[in-house]
Amino acid sequence: MHIVHCIDTEGPLHEPVEATFERINEIFELDLPPSMETLRSLQRSELDLGGIEAEVAKVISPELLSYNDTWAQIDTMLDEIASPEYRAAMPDSDGGSWVYNWHCLDFVGFATNPRRRDEGYHRVFDHYREMIRRTDARDGLHFHHHPIPFSGEGHHSTTHYFSHSPMVFQILARRIIERQWFPCANRPGFHTTRPDSHWLMEQFIPFDYANQATDSDDSAQKDLPAGRFGDWRRAPKHWRPYHPDYDDYQIEGSSRRWIGRCLNIGSRVRVLTDADARSAFAEAQGGAPVVLSFTHHDFRDMRPAIEDVRKQIAKASAEFPDVRFKYCEGREAMRLALSLPARDPVKLIITLDETRLAVDADAATYGPQPFLALKTRDGRYFHDNFDFQEPFRSWSYHLDEQSIPVGNIETIGVATCNSYGDVTVANFDPASGQVTSTYL
Repeated sequence: MHIVHCIDTEGPLHEPVEATFERINEIFELDLPPSMETLRSLQRSELDLGGIEAEVAKVISPELLSYNDTWAQIDTMLDEIASPEYRAAMPDSDGGSWVYNWHCLDFVGFATNPRRRDEGYHRVFDHYREMIRRTDARDGLHFHHHPIPFSGEGHHSTTHYFSHSPMVFQILARRIIERQWFPCANRPGFHTTRPDSHWLMEQFIPFDYANQATDSDDSAQKDLPAGRFGDWRRAPKHWRPYHPDYDDYQIEGSSRRWIGRCLNIGSRVRVLTDADARSAFAEAQGGAPVVLSFTHHDFRDMRPAIEDVRKQIAKASAEFPDVRFKYCEGREAMRLALSLPARDPVKLIITLDETRLAVDADAATYGPQPFLALKTRDGRYFHDNFDFQEPFRSWSYHLDEQSIPVGNIETIGVATCNSYGDVTVANFDPASGQVTSTYL
């Protein structure tokens, strides 16, 4: 079986005590004045709250409030958990070391930033890409996105990628053109998939560590009633990745991407349990293509949760000694577990005939079209659909007064995956006709 440790990688986060009380007062309809003394009493369940003392204490446990609010604190944690010694402390069945999958957020487009996140394109991405390069790790570098709520406030959650401010297109366009990078694996922000993000993944990203189906009742969490945010109530509770249905991402169907089950660690909701780990080993013993994945955040001290999940794996492995397990990068796990047929990365041929851009692929792309990114000479970024000459193989786009005149374009970026998760990024200079291709 294949073990994938995902991290919703968002950089530092600061929560002052006033904000903590704002949160618990809103969730539980309380009116408690903020103070550290009251916070400690709540954590010890010492205040009479009419029977909800344990629920409140769970939301504000010391572990959940142990935030890394500076890069220095995150780097101190990384110095330990990314070290060869820490990774090798519990080897897999092949003697392999622990692998992380950093699903990186760009915090951009919000009107306010009260949690002092590191704001700007590539800020988190660059930090972790450099860490992976420096440590020569097998870690994965993947995608994570927070859509912007109607309030524009950086500490609010929402579910729609496009309705208010579709920054996801800006982020992807800049990753293509400025960093020669495009994702093959996703972790949904706020654990949430809805039709808009479901269909976006179907076009561009083949692997999605998203399913949080559990036997627990989310309605017990007062801020998560009736499927609000991370709604996976109807999804499979097994550990085999599945193709979702076109109209309902929670049930199995004939859509393209693979969705893996990915439960939380170090959290208060949809948490990986001993029984969940055991069920993964039991399924693997029965011959199922198991990917056991779990997730948490880099803005918390990850060490206690890692130690807990290692104990769960060790306990389940002792019960199923014939089941071999391997720590994996996210793309690698899907390939191995599902025995996906290997293929060469797609090669993109890009030409410009006056105002008509033509893009042809030497093999089928994962989705019906690549991602088109346009950078203008005045530094703006855009995304648009292609005209389809042949789905999965050939496309065109006109650069004229109906779109953007070709003379105003500095760089054209085109990116795609194939069904094996290979990534191709091609940047085209319309002035010289030169194409720079990167294969990931």
